[in-house]
Amino acid sequence: MKHLLSGNEAIARGAYEAGVKICSAYPGTPSTEIFENLPQYRDSLYCEWAPNEKVAAEMAYGAAIAGVRSLCAMKHVGLNVAADSVFTAAYNGVNKGFVVVSADDPGMHSSQNEQDNRFYARMARMALVEPSDSQECIDFLKEAYRISERFDMPVLFRTTTRISHSKSLVTFGKREEPEPAVYRRNTRKYICAPANAYHNHPKVERNLAALEDYGNTCPINRMELRGNKIGVITASIAYQYAREVFPEDASFLKLGLTYPLPMKLIREFAAKVETLYVIEELEGFMEEQIRAAGIPCTGKELTGNIHELNPQILAERLFGVKREPVHVGVEAVSRPAVLCPGCPHRGFFYTMSKGKNFVIAGDIGCYTLGAAAPLHAMDTCICMGGGFSLGMGMAKAFEVTGQTDKKVFGVVGDSTFFHSGMTGAVEILYNKGCVIPVVLDNSITGMTGHQDNPGSGFSLQGEITAAVKIEEVLKAYGYRSIFIVDPQDLTAMQDAVDGALASEAPAAIIARRPCLLIKRGKPETALCTVDSAKCIGCKKCLNVGCPAVRIKNRKSSIDPAQCTGCTVCAQVCPVSAISRKEKG
Repeated sequence: MKHLLSGNEAIARGAYEAGVKICSAYPGTPSTEIFENLPQYRDSLYCEWAPNEKVAAEMAYGAAIAGVRSLCAMKHVGLNVAADSVFTAAYNGVNKGFVVVSADDPGMHSSQNEQDNRFYARMARMALVEPSDSQECIDFLKEAYRISERFDMPVLFRTTTRISHSKSLVTFGKREEPEPAVYRRNTRKYICAPANAYHNHPKVERNLAALEDYGNTCPINRMELRGNKIGVITASIAYQYAREVFPEDASFLKLGLTYPLPMKLIREFAAKVETLYVIEELEGFMEEQIRAAGIPCTGKELTGNIHELNPQILAERLFGVKREPVHVGVEAVSRPAVLCPGCPHRGFFYTMSKGKNFVIAGDIGCYTLGAAAPLHAMDTCICMGGGFSLGMGMAKAFEVTGQTDKKVFGVVGDSTFFHSGMTGAVEILYNKGCVIPVVLDNSITGMTGHQDNPGSGFSLQGEITAAVKIEEVLKAYGYRSIFIVDPQDLTAMQDAVDGALASEAPAAIIARRPCLLIKRGKPETALCTVDSAKCIGCKKCLNVGCPAVRIKNRKSSIDPAQCTGCTVCAQVCPVSAISRKEKG
């Protein structure tokens, strides 16, 4: 029986079939749905959301040391957070299979960069496995665990956005039940003191050499011989694009184990064809190594190294064939990304937009949209947790340059606070930073699709658990003036900002109101409406940036299909023309 699964759904299924016992992750698009699909297998495995990717990797690696197959998953930039532990795990080795899923995002559909994480495998000296469709997400994941155990190393299982979210047919297999490995204390192997690491590195190189030899015959590397004029070496989603574009008589070397590269197999394939292409997205990871081995090939000079590929791009860049777009008769209307109607962050950013000397160091989340028009209430956004520590750097720079009029606020969300914001909060306090840390607590991990976090009180599997109180953490650190405020009450929000600025003791703000999209929340029973007779057409209500508010016949109007009744627009109206009315 065939099933239609996305790559992420298939990875979850692959973990089940591979006999994985312990799974930990931090949500991040395009990887999130892997773990959202794991709770259906809860009778066979344990799965959780960790506070961040480093914790997830260490938790899963600990399980592998203890003797069971384990999995952790993250988006590509999450591996930057987990790299410390993953690099050392590669030196130490495993006791049972340990796989790290990195979901890369060529084209930056939902990310701040498009780094190519294949280089992590090369730097960390660990195996790299890349599937090209949903069936391979299942089959290759099972092979990844066999590689991990046979060659005593973690495996980086790299997908991309198109693989993660595209669907294809798969056939289910039965769950394996591998025997747990016996755990025995082995300080020589698992304690990464310099003396032990010194002896571990040669072992890693020997294992990689053995793995390269295995790659020449392993089942996930294969030749598809059709002719001798054109040969294509490729992997991942680029294989699907290349198959669609190259002539029917082109031969392919389709690689699933892409680090270490099977050079003997590559030489054998190259000898069978007249012209050799290497087709891969982003960097010339394979091409660079193939050229260094003295094998002539063509690739990046034609395909480029930015953004994701597709069949149209390949056809044009490789063969000069420009495919005309298909017109479906519908014009798509462009719409900039905005905070949702009723978003609790809106009130905070509207309040901040009125401060002429405010400098706002932001962060990764829904609230990054506070930088957009008409709010324009964010100065920087670098990475998760950066809102606090980047703000600290800015404040110190203003201090040493005498710019005392600048008032710096560091902004993170609730999930980000637990992810990597807490250390920044300590940095501000410990080093006497003139920064007001602000936590925008909407009680959920909103940007990636509403995953629970340590502050929500629920686990990945829906079980009630301890909810960590942000204010108690800040108080324990030493913040003495903590302002907890509903950001949709603009008067209270302004009072909190003013109070934090005036406080002589270390101050912090928690803007707390649940996201309206939380399934456990209660829907509003009243909506905002405009009294046209009172409206003077001043357009101040547009300054809150709510998609439900618009101008019609020079007067304000509110779309009842979008309005949530939050009243932020009503609070800024100078003539009280906006009020709430019960749904009729």
